[in-house]
Amino acid sequence: MDKNLQFLELKRMDPKVTPADKRLKNYKEIYAHYTVKQASEQSGRCIECGNPYCEWKCPVHNFIPQWLKLISEDRLLEAADLSHQTNSLPEICGRICPQDRLCEGACTLNDGFGAVTIGSIEKYITDEALKRGWQPDLSNVKPTNFKVGIIGAGPAGLACADVLARKGIKSVVYDKYEEIGGLLTFGIPPFKLDKEIVYKRRKILEGMGVEFKLNIEVGKDMPFTKFLSEYDAVFTGMGTYTYMKGGFSGEDLDGVYDSLPYLNSNIRRLMKSDKNDYIDMKNQRVLVLGGGDTAMDCNRTAIRQGAKKVYCAYRRNEENMPGSKREVKNSKEEGVNFLWNMQPIEIVGDTKVEGVKFVKTKLQKTDIRGREIPVPIQGTEKIIKADRVIMAFGFRPNPPAWLTKNKVKIDGIGRVMINNKSGFAHQTHNPKVFAGGDMVRGSDLVVTAVFEGRNAAEGISKYLNEKFKKELNVANA
Repeated sequence: MDKNLQFLELKRMDPKVTPADKRLKNYKEIYAHYTVKQASEQSGRCIECGNPYCEWKCPVHNFIPQWLKLISEDRLLEAADLSHQTNSLPEICGRICPQDRLCEGACTLNDGFGAVTIGSIEKYITDEALKRGWQPDLSNVKPTNFKVGIIGAGPAGLACADVLARKGIKSVVYDKYEEIGGLLTFGIPPFKLDKEIVYKRRKILEGMGVEFKLNIEVGKDMPFTKFLSEYDAVFTGMGTYTYMKGGFSGEDLDGVYDSLPYLNSNIRRLMKSDKNDYIDMKNQRVLVLGGGDTAMDCNRTAIRQGAKKVYCAYRRNEENMPGSKREVKNSKEEGVNFLWNMQPIEIVGDTKVEGVKFVKTKLQKTDIRGREIPVPIQGTEKIIKADRVIMAFGFRPNPPAWLTKNKVKIDGIGRVMINNKSGFAHQTHNPKVFAGGDMVRGSDLVVTAVFEGRNAAEGISKYLNEKFKKELNVANA
């Protein structure tokens, strides 16, 4: 059979998923792994488009058709090398990226035949390669004398450290938490991302020469001026941690929680951490407000904790939800009740939560970006009873004061500004300081943070090399 027509005979086959009644009993990842044969067959469905839309839709522009072909030919270690040329965390992105909105959503076969299972194969490549002993090949890397300090061990910081190591530049990564990963470790539930996956990535990076200094908050435990003086350049990738509010009454009632502290408390309990104030939803009627992936994480965590009932309210319809369709589907299967076109206007109660007052909405195309805006329908107010409310409206940047004190400019909503006239990718208005990820873009995907961390490393490398050449010329003058 013609290789390019294999998709006609082989249908899309996702990895097996644990049935809802079984997966609710634990916090294990719900998707199984492909066998070698399954990965090869599913990769072979790729028709190798002349203009690969999947690659262009991917924020890091992975060489998707190329590593699919390698897997179809059982050339796993080559595929792992190629995957890491564009992505520093492929096994993580393969698990948590919203592929339905990115690479798989752009797949040519998505129009009637079923997109190639790009995300599952991406996960398979690194997982299986590590089992076979794969390690990054740095044999041709020439060490330099440069040393870069990185603040934040989240996706942007880890990606920056990865690329710097491949350029022979030593990096030391600082983080206020006791383990690397940022929200990968302390925000995303283990049923989506097993924490052992993050620990394995730490070992890979340490094997590449990356050093981690954890439980240290730069600016608090160590003055930023001292930190800045110890390194040739600095990268800041501290993410966004200011919780967005709804701006209505009742948000300070007992029983109202922000999404991240809630998710963090459950993860720390599973990690048996002593740094925890556990938030339990057992036997409670829970209302999650929001429609993104963080809201889905809260839904599915509350269900596993034994909540009596879990509702998820979103002010638009299902088609306009910002979260992954896969996560919405998983939430539904696990028993979450969705309330579409419902906008919260008040959390009801005297001292503790008793319910949430909503107004129904209709969508109108009045947004200048072309997105439909929810408009309240008068006279449709309704109270839904609840014992607990989780706010999952997203996050805003929270730049520390020491940034601006050190000539790093911040825009009107708290994002770090990049000096686009400098000639060095991701350099701020302090030439020695670079930044990337959510603290520059605002709250976004893990894969976009990876992309910016990698780009920043390229900018840092170019900056250090040009600075070194200038200093050398001055010394020889």
